[in-house]
Amino acid sequence: MSEKSEKIERLSVFKTYKLYVGGKFPRSESGRVYEVTTKTSAADAAGKGNWLANAPLSSRKDARDAVVAARKAFGGWSGATAYNRGQVLYRVAEMLEGRKDQFVREVADAEGLSKSKASAVVDATVDRWVWYAGWTDKIAQVIGGANPVAGPYFNLSSPEPTGVVAVLAPQKSSLLGLVSVVAPVIATGNTAIVVASEKAPLPALSLGEVLATSDVPGGVVNILSGRTAEIATPLAAHQDVNAIDLAGADDVLAKELEIAAADNLKRVLRPQPVDYFETPGIERMTAFLETKTVWHPTGSLGASGSSY
Repeated sequence: MSEKSEKIERLSVFKTYKLYVGGKFPRSESGRVYEVTTKTSAADAAGKGNWLANAPLSSRKDARDAVVAARKAFGGWSGATAYNRGQVLYRVAEMLEGRKDQFVREVADAEGLSKSKASAVVDATVDRWVWYAGWTDKIAQVIGGANPVAGPYFNLSSPEPTGVVAVLAPQKSSLLGLVSVVAPVIATGNTAIVVASEKAPLPALSLGEVLATSDVPGGVVNILSGRTAEIATPLAAHQDVNAIDLAGADDVLAKELEIAAADNLKRVLRPQPVDYFETPGIERMTAFLETKTVWHPTGSLGASGSSY
């Protein structure tokens, strides 16, 4: 057999992107998908980019399923030690670093960036995971403490996670912005339902594969793709969602969601301009923390009258 005849033309193996809910990778229950295309200046001018993939078009039912998964995972995740959560977040950074080439390609296509700029975005994303991993066992020391009171009492305040948080990922920053709003939510013990960037969901859906192999318990992070308004509306009104981050909502949608969220007094973080390359503060962590204060009477230790 000649060398020429041994060469067989291969068909490309296209990736099937799926949702990430409860630690599994389901298709949307609706069976719907939508086209995701590249973002380039030429595509913007023509109004159409090159086809990349079909992403799941999530439904209201998918959103409700994600809430159930997040609530089920909340007890175990919030009950884990802060040190253990830090180890898990660091593991995410390790796995993301190992798949850097894939994410560089996806971010370049999603955001219309050169390979070098996309590489810088992925590097910053890995560093962001490490940054929040380091905060898991320190945030309580920074915002908690003993309070001075006029009486024979101890008065101690400590932070606790709010619960299930819906996160609308930034529309233009498909990976770094996404991680910048998700990592602080789970670092502090909350669980999350994430609505990926509507036009650039592929890096977010691939991140689900990283999370699934990074010791993150199923249901701690749930990732949905599709029309932001369609998915976010039932999440904002859901009685078992405790808070919502509106980072990826425009002004009109943000106002509608904030009104819907008022029904069960959800915590709401309004959209704001953010440079995701800048080192973040602790605001996104404290936004989804409650403060528990404990009073305890002091007592005498002996005849000298000293107390504890």
